[in-house]
Formats: sequence, structure tokens, C-alpha cells
Amino acid sequence: MNYWILKSEPEAFSIDDLRNRPHQTEPWDGVRNYQARNFLRDGMQVGDQAFFYHSNCAVPGIVGVMEVVRAGYPDPSAFDPRSKYFDPRCDPAKPVWFVVDVCYVRHTRRVIALAELKAHEALQDMALVRKGNRLSVLPLTEQHWQTILAME
Repeated sequence: MNYWILKSEPEAFSIDDLRNRPHQTEPWDGVRNYQARNFLRDGMQVGDQAFFYHSNCAVPGIVGVMEVVRAGYPDPSAFDPRSKYFDPRCDPAKPVWFVVDVCYVRHTRRVIALAELKAHEALQDMALVRKGNRLSVLPLTEQHWQTILAME
């Protein structure tokens, strides 16, 4: 099993939005960064666990837990001209952008704020707290995962 952080602005898509979806499941779409795409396409597998992270808000931080329920597949929004994630350069025969389906597991007991994550000694090598890292999909070690769970 692998562990991840998936980031979303709560105004665009929040942990509550995921919880309220049919079957509490949703494709994690709209990722338009090649490194993050590679994590979705090549790294994430069914059963992997992920933290839901609210970004670009008053208190950015981890707000929930999700599970990957479908491994990477071509992002349909890239081919849909009506989608805000449409990419006219994309060809369905050679997909560029990928998604995974995630399922809501639970809210964290509280928001685990970015400031707390940055201050925790055991998380100093975590990609999320490194300066300049703005990817929306980030891998975690099992040690990082357990440390964060213990912070709840």
C-alpha cells in the first residue's frame, strides 16, 4: 500500500463535496502537472490511502482520509470542450492526463494545519513542507502517514 496527499481548494472541491457524492466516490480530475500526472497514472493503486488537503484557504491543512478505489485512467475532462479542464492538444488515442477514483473514508478529528506539519520534526523531509513544492499530488512514506494520524 502507498500513501498520498491530494490537494484541492475547498471552493473548487472540498472534503464535504466528496462525502456528499453518490457512493462518496469521485474522479480526482483536472490535474495538469506532469509529475503529479505520473503519480496518478503510475504510482497510485487500488487500496492506497490518501489525505485530503485543503489548500489556498484560511487554514490550509489535512481535513480527511480517502482511499483509491480505481487506479489511473485517462481523464475524460481533458477531451470535453465544455469542461474547465479541457485540453485541446489531447488525443483520446494518446491520453496525456490521468485520474484516479477516490472514496471518502472519514474527516480527520480536526484540521491538521500546514503550520503544524511544518513544525513537526518527523515531517521535515516530507514533500509538502519543502519550500517551493506546489504539486497537488504528493507521495508520503508510511512513517509520515502514521505521524500525521497521531497528530489528530
